[in-house]
Amino acid sequence: MVYLCAMGRWMAIDYGSKRSGIAVTDPLRIIASGLTTVPTGELLGFLESYLRDEQVDRIVLGDPYHMNGDPAQLHERIHQFGTHLSRKFKDVRIDYWDERLSSERAREAILQSGAKKKKRQDKALVDQVSAGIILLEYLEYHEKQAMP
Repeated sequence: MVYLCAMGRWMAIDYGSKRSGIAVTDPLRIIASGLTTVPTGELLGFLESYLRDEQVDRIVLGDPYHMNGDPAQLHERIHQFGTHLSRKFKDVRIDYWDERLSSERAREAILQSGAKKKKRQDKALVDQVSAGIILLEYLEYHEKQAMP
């Protein structure tokens, strides 16, 4: 008989100046799914509420860089937000993930899904899918690191 123990979810945030996309894993960290998009000004309140109801062990913040490797405009603000999160949620690990091209990959994924033009132009959906891509890449990286 195999017993699976529940673990805390992992969450990714595609932090933006106006709104932030959020994705989470299932409790066993097998599947990454887009959760929602919230106005960035309401992000902390959303996280407080979500973390009260769900066990989250790790939050991955998309860390923006330009193609030449220089940090993008939001880089410093995201790291300040991450520092604030680590102080507020002491039991949650805060990590950063290079999110270069995640929005472009999200738009391509939405296009390939067969979504209508109006849906493809929905910036909130792009942010949510982008967070899912960040989380998926992060999961795949850690899965490879765990292999012998």
